[in-house]
Amino acid sequence: MTGFDPISFLEDAVRTPSHEAVGPMRELLVETLADHGHDATVDDAGNVLATRGSGRPHVVLNTHIDTVPPHVPFERDGDVIRGRGSCDAKGPLAALLAAFLAVDPTEGKVTLAVTPDEETLSTGADALDLAADAVVVGEPTGLDVCNAAKGRFQATVSLSGANAHAASPEEGVNAVRALAPVLDALDSFDDDEPHPALGPATLTPTTVEGGTATNQVPASASFVVDRRSVPPEGAEEFRAGLETHLRAAAPDDVAVAVDLTDRDTPFLGPFETDADDPLVEALLEANGGEVRPFTAATEASYFAADAPTVVFGPGYLADDDGAVAHAPREYVRVDEVETAAGAVEETLRTLVE
Repeated sequence: MTGFDPISFLEDAVRTPSHEAVGPMRELLVETLADHGHDATVDDAGNVLATRGSGRPHVVLNTHIDTVPPHVPFERDGDVIRGRGSCDAKGPLAALLAAFLAVDPTEGKVTLAVTPDEETLSTGADALDLAADAVVVGEPTGLDVCNAAKGRFQATVSLSGANAHAASPEEGVNAVRALAPVLDALDSFDDDEPHPALGPATLTPTTVEGGTATNQVPASASFVVDRRSVPPEGAEEFRAGLETHLRAAAPDDVAVAVDLTDRDTPFLGPFETDADDPLVEALLEANGGEVRPFTAATEASYFAADAPTVVFGPGYLADDDGAVAHAPREYVRVDEVETAAGAVEETLRTLVE
């Protein structure tokens, strides 16, 4: 069955703003499932959940319905659909929804799990406990099968010295001056071999603050670092290692502390699924393309700790002309959405029928 048209759904979805509140987009998804004979539930975290079949294996299809501001209006130009969310991630959602509605598992089970806040704190994904055996996360990959991705951690490095009048600088300990050797030490933090698929981890200072008065030796300075991590590094492992490294580089009279940014949910960590995992092989057989890493952090890391996970979908984060996702020119091609839907459908038939 189904009579479901993923492109018509996608057009409605892109017309539905979901950058400030996802309620209308959630309602569209729930109503669409109901129109095709499936009662969805919305849990306390705002996730939309629908299941077909029972037993094992259990394959989860996941993506998100929130988008980044501002809303970019819908426009269709032939086989190209433009607008905010067209590729991140309403195009992937349309493909996953089409596959979910097309299969009727006889041995396994398929769950559609759509989260509300991937672009912010991922409280929806953090609340999910689905006991999956395999997970397909819908994101714009250009129809490649992405079996790994770097994570993203964020931390603040704080330096502490002692105040004094700027006319007598020798009486104080200048935390701003201490920034120089500490920032330089970021370049020597990573000395391991690059990850074979993801390459080296990166560590980038992004913002800096220091001092409170122009005639005073500053007793404090700080800067924020963006960490793009590779397996198997965890957030606390990164924090502790960086703190030890930077303390060794700082002047003896300057204290150094590294604190992870407070958040109510885990950071989006790195993940990697074996290239020869049955999920990867089934999706590759159904679709072709390449097996490669995904170039952005996603909620895939929340699932990959428990089950083989891949990121897959129509559209691109960026193309030869620049940024696509999160950009004013965001678009997705109709044929890619249809191809992605067929590939996920065939993968599900391989795994659960």
